[in-house]
Formats: sequence, C-alpha cells, structure tokens
Amino acid sequence: MAAATIKVFLPSGDAKRLRTAEISNWAGKAVAAPRSEFKELLAREELASAGIYLLTGVNPETGGAMVYIGEAEVVWKRIKNHTAKDFWNQALVFVSKDANLTKSHIKYLENRLIERAKEIGKAALNNQQASGAKLPESDQADMEVFLSRILQLLPLLGTDIFTPIEKFSGKKKEEAILVCEIKGLKAAGARTSNGFVVYQGSQAVTKGRPSANKFVVELRQRLLQEGTLVNKGDHLLFSKDVEFSSPSTAATVIIGGNANGLREWKDNKGTILKDIEGELL
Repeated sequence: MAAATIKVFLPSGDAKRLRTAEISNWAGKAVAAPRSEFKELLAREELASAGIYLLTGVNPETGGAMVYIGEAEVVWKRIKNHTAKDFWNQALVFVSKDANLTKSHIKYLENRLIERAKEIGKAALNNQQASGAKLPESDQADMEVFLSRILQLLPLLGTDIFTPIEKFSGKKKEEAILVCEIKGLKAAGARTSNGFVVYQGSQAVTKGRPSANKFVVELRQRLLQEGTLVNKGDHLLFSKDVEFSSPSTAATVIIGGNANGLREWKDNKGTILKDIEGELL
C-alpha cells in the first residue's frame, strides 16, 4: 500500500464524534459519524453528492461485526432510509471532492467492497447482493485506486473489517508461530498488528471450565454458531484463521476458561510470550 499523508478534521474537537478525512493528492473525501450524530451527518454538504456508504455495528444474532454497504447518487437521500436498521452504530461515507463519481463508478465500488467483505470474512453482510457495473478499462483502474484509498482510511475511522489477517511466511513465520497446548490438544497462533491470530486447524477443548466467565462462554458459543469452531467430538477445531483482540482472549477460547495469554502461548523452545517480548525490549 502506498505511503500517505492523511488529514483528519474534528468539527467538535472530539475524535469519537463526526469527523472528516482526506488523503493528500486524492480526489476523495470521507465523512464518518456515530449514529448519535446522524442528523448532523445528513446535513453535511458532502452527502449531497454521489458516493459509497457503510453502516457498521454488531450482528444481533451472533454478537459479531456486521456491515451494510450501499451506494447512492445523492447519499443523504438514501442513507436516511436506514434508520429502521437497528444493528448499526456508525456511518462512513466516501465521496469525490470533484464530483466526478458517476452511477457506474459507485456501483462498481459497492460491488468491490461487498466482494472484499465476503473474502475477508470478519463481518456479516446485512446486504449480500450488489448489481455492480462494467467500466471502461481506464475507469476501472481509477476506481481501483479510489478503492485502495477507502481501504486505507477505514481503520483510521474505526473499522478493520476489510483488513485481512496478517500472513507470515518463511523464516518470519517460524519466528512468529506460537503454540498453546492443553490436554493433548494444540493450537498455533501469532501476534498481529490488530491483536492475535489463531490459525486454521488449531484445536480447543469441547467443554469450558465451570469457572469460565460469561464473556468466555458467549464467545465460544458465537464461534460455534457461526461455524468458526467445529465440534469434532473429543475437541473443537478452528475451521479458519481467527483474529482476537489479545493473546489472552485467544487462549480463553482454546482452554475454555480464564487464561493469561502471555503465559499460555509459547515458542518451539518452550519460552512463554511474556519472556519472548521481554527480550525485545
């Protein structure tokens, strides 16, 4: 991804309220706001333009992330109709400062974002289908650049659902891989910029500990419900790579109860994560 200088403006001075973001030498602009400032968002002049919008929040059925991805020639007219959707708590809008986005452009961008959300798999889609649009080769190249800038801004604006889980290879993978073992079961994982990833094929206990708190119980249930954890009888199996917020959260799922990830995760020499990171200081 190309280096970037990003300008974020906070109209109220509060980073959690309405804000705008721009990238140097890019014709696009982002406007983001929590649902509590929906009225202020709709009043922004940028939303009178054609653009892409995302509504992000929590899936009420699983507790995981959920997103609605849409497009409109006049964003505020379309987005105001989504108040009946209860799941979302943040809106993000992307427009062109030079008003050069056409209906075909925004349909193309909507389709590409939906495709990427499905590919990454971090969030459930509230809308599964997009009509898409065929573009001339030159326009398609321009929209791919526009898309790359949208993806660059999204983590800064509070969502990483389009950011793929980090992959390691070669010597770096050997150095990064850590294991967590319990009752003959083994899980493999690694630190990432967003937290900690547990790799596909890792194992976890089938029954949680009696002392497990509500968070651990509900997290394991959600992973089972969505098929991320599969019951194999004598153990649970991770069906795909899963990124957690911390090594401890990852370990609690594997062990089935409260755990200190800095002690549970070890390298191939048996050194715990706490000591591994201590050596780096």
